[in-house]
Amino acid sequence: MAGIPGLLLLLLLLLLLLLCAVGRVSPSGAPWKPTWPAYRLPVVLPQSTLNLAKPDFGAEAKLEVSSSCGPQCHKGAPLPTYEEAKQYLSYETLYSNGSRTETRVGIYILSSSAGGAHGRDSESSGKPRRKRQIYGYDSRFSIFGKDFLLNYPFSTSVKLSTGCTGTLVAEKHVLTAAHCIHDGKTYVKGTQKLRVGFLKPKFKDGGRGANDSSSAIPEKMKFQWIRVKRTHVPKGWIKGNANDIGMDYDYALLELKKPHKRKFMKIGVSPPAKQLPGGRIHFSGYDNDRPGNLVYRFCDVKDETYDLLYQQCDAQPGASGSGVYVRMWKRQQQKWERKIIGIFSGHQWVDMNGSPQDFNVAVRITPLKYAQICYWIKGNYLDCREG
Repeated sequence: MAGIPGLLLLLLLLLLLLLCAVGRVSPSGAPWKPTWPAYRLPVVLPQSTLNLAKPDFGAEAKLEVSSSCGPQCHKGAPLPTYEEAKQYLSYETLYSNGSRTETRVGIYILSSSAGGAHGRDSESSGKPRRKRQIYGYDSRFSIFGKDFLLNYPFSTSVKLSTGCTGTLVAEKHVLTAAHCIHDGKTYVKGTQKLRVGFLKPKFKDGGRGANDSSSAIPEKMKFQWIRVKRTHVPKGWIKGNANDIGMDYDYALLELKKPHKRKFMKIGVSPPAKQLPGGRIHFSGYDNDRPGNLVYRFCDVKDETYDLLYQQCDAQPGASGSGVYVRMWKRQQQKWERKIIGIFSGHQWVDMNGSPQDFNVAVRITPLKYAQICYWIKGNYLDCREG
């Protein structure tokens, strides 16, 4: 009988640990916070730049990308070699005067798990495909009124003149999907005069609408456009063209001709799905079935590979290029912070064990992609050591 108090104490301790795990409460009593993880980041640096012939800008803009290579297809692919990773992360730059360059890169401090370029065999179901990016009840929310549209984080969403969405990630930079400006073979029509649109209030008779914010009627908005100075597209997209490795590299960075003067959202390395708050992601875009409206949505991540997030967020063409973000705790600054961890790419029809299933797909910002995009923004790898 003397051992019973010790047994009770052990049971109480186990119960306390179980409650901490279930309730996400630390033994010290502090609530658990989903925290941005720290990563050892590689360095991606330009090695040489070649001048290329001017493109013909003949491609039709596609507002979505489809691929039949699903999660199992991606997970079964071999990791890239060092030389392959360098090829995929080399990039093209298109300037507003129509000139074009190719930059080859070097990768440094590349860990064995830092690859991102996967060669794949296509998994075609051979079954008819239905165009469907709304799952069950439409769970999207149209954002109305300047008090919401002009406030963070919704104010970071912008519209491309080619029809897609982009996200402000720096004072003069917009992150979007590569297929919004390049079809994998050449640049789409209108890319040479590419513009980025910012929603702003539309005032009548020159008034400033000082009292309009209290009105219950949604205020009319209009786009104010800024020209793009240059664009960067990774060669992984151009070489892969979406049906091979391309979807992993469906991202592009646009540099504006002048600062936009809005608060922007920083990029971050995508944590594993199980570390995301509630396992959810968020993004806002200009879906083409709701013209002129900014549409917000959130949903659970259903599956993931190293380069892609599979989810069933309701979306329509036009939302492509939206920045996928989450809000997590920044331990160093002791504050909550939203970061872009991916780019909404499009739709995939996947053969799941002989049964066709559809997903919407986002390209994850991996450590290598973070290093590349950050260098495009900053121009100095020393400013890209924290993801």
